[in-house]
Formats: sequence, structure tokens, C-alpha cells
Amino acid sequence: MPMPRILLPAYRSLASFTAKRTAVTSQSNQVRIVEVGPRDGLQNEAKILPAATKIELIDRLSETGLTTIEATSFVSSKWVPQMGDNSEVFRGIRKVPGINYPVLTPNLKGFESALAAGAEEVAVFGAASDAFSLKNVNCTAAEAIERFKPVLKASQKHGVRVRGYVSTIVGCPYEGAVAPSAVVRVVEALYEMGCYEISLGDTIGVGTPGSMRRMLDEVARAVPAENLAVHCHDTYGQALSNILVSLEYGIRVVDSSVSGLGGCPYARGASGNAATEDVVYMLHGMGLNTGVNLDKLIQVGRYICTELGRPSESKVNRAWKGPAVKQ
Repeated sequence: MPMPRILLPAYRSLASFTAKRTAVTSQSNQVRIVEVGPRDGLQNEAKILPAATKIELIDRLSETGLTTIEATSFVSSKWVPQMGDNSEVFRGIRKVPGINYPVLTPNLKGFESALAAGAEEVAVFGAASDAFSLKNVNCTAAEAIERFKPVLKASQKHGVRVRGYVSTIVGCPYEGAVAPSAVVRVVEALYEMGCYEISLGDTIGVGTPGSMRRMLDEVARAVPAENLAVHCHDTYGQALSNILVSLEYGIRVVDSSVSGLGGCPYARGASGNAATEDVVYMLHGMGLNTGVNLDKLIQVGRYICTELGRPSESKVNRAWKGPAVKQ
């Protein structure tokens, strides 16, 4: 039976398609999931949960096999009221050996607050789009990078690791399509400043395998794949496809949010983050190892969605009937 023609435009030939699959399986079969639900997820939820519920969420996630759980954000409660209990949450969670609990720190003041709470890893965030940066932090992308320098300097002094985020890697709600060269400039700057890892964020979820490849063709030449992660939103249902593309480039770190916590503020009613359950199910089905117990993860997703009073955004969570289901 001939190969369906629909595959040919993406891979151009069966040989090319086979080569892509071989490249994925020949590299490391270990994929690290960065669980961002407690921070990026809850930050975009309309309902503000009490600190005790957030602590319970993180403690339950710590029992699933995840090794990186983004705990909270040290930002002004005036601008992000969902994260106003950051110190209480971070001090209250049970720190499990072998698990990292990074926190977001947009500036030196946030870094100092995080350090006082006991944080050992922080994250800074920039954008590839000037318009997006101006709307969010009132400065251009280049100016935002300059603001990070004191944070990086302080982190080196205190032995704190810094992760970098780059938003709007393929599209901006104000500018439209974003040029890969703009992404490269921000990624290179964060890497040269000392960020051990840079997460590439499709903030509004408009990316497709085509636009992801065009971006990664340039970014992966500028910074080693082992220093990159992807953070794909599922607004248009493309998150898993885009994550799959990133694996072809040797990227082995994926950000996701349990049960798809968090919406997309630029598309009313749309889902936001890729659901961790869906990502893990796909990766395990490919023979890749995450170290995550999917059944336990699903139970955590159901717990937090009950607390939020809404259904899970995870297709896997909705369909899951127990460990007997084959992957």
C-alpha cells in the first residue's frame, strides 16, 4: 500500500521521514519534564487557591517521579495576585531530595525574596517580540535582558542556578509572526549571561511543526540542544506535534502543566499549557523514559481540577481507566 501523500510535504520523502525517526531514537531516550502547573498554570487560572492547596499540589506532584517542579513566582501580588503567597508556599512544601523546585524571579528584588525563602534555582523571562515585552514589562526585549544582569550576577555569588525563558518564539499577539533571528538574539544573550537552560515558549500556541522547524533550524545552531527546552501551549491543538518536532533536534527537556492548568490570556476560552499527562503518555508510547508514574500523575490532575472546580484539559486524564490501559 503506498505511503499516504499527506506525509510527503512534511518530510519530503520516505527516506527523510525514516531518518527523522532514527535521529530521535538514536539520541538519549531520557526526557526531563519540567512541571509548571503550580506556577505558570495556577498563575493563569481565574480562581485563586489558598496556599495550603498549592502546597498539597506540589507535595503530590513530588510523589509522581517528576524531578523538576516550578513552585511559584516571586512577583508583585499587585500584578499577579495568584502568586501573592509565594514565600508561604515555597517554605511550606516538602523538599524531596533529587527534585528541583525553581521559582520565577523577574528582577533583583524578586531574586532576593526567593533567596530568603530558600530557593536554590530561579528563572528569568524575556521575549523575542519587542511589542510583547513592552506590553508585559514596559521595555524592549533588549532592555529586559539588561535588567537580568544583576540577577545573574547575584545568582553566581550565591551559587543559585538560573533558567531562562523566551516567550513568543514563533508568534506574538501584537506583532504576528516572529522571525527566528529575533529568537536567536534573546537565546544567545541568556546563554552567554549564564543561564544553564533556555526554555523556548510558544506563548500563544500558534506554532505548527513548520514554524517550529524554521525557528529551531536557527536556534539549535546558536545554542547546544542540551541547553534548550520547549514550552508549548496548546491553544490551536499543536502542542504535542511541536514537542515531537523538538525531539528531532535533540531537545530532551519539555515544560508542561498537570491537566493543562492555565489558559491562554490572548485567546478567550482556549486551553493553555500542554497537559503533562498527554506529554508523558506520548513520550512513553515512543519508548522514551520520563521517570514519571502516569497513574499517579493523573490522580494529581484530578485532585487539582476538583479544587479548581473545572474539568481536566488533558485528553489522557479524561480517557484514563487505570494502569491496564496500554500506551
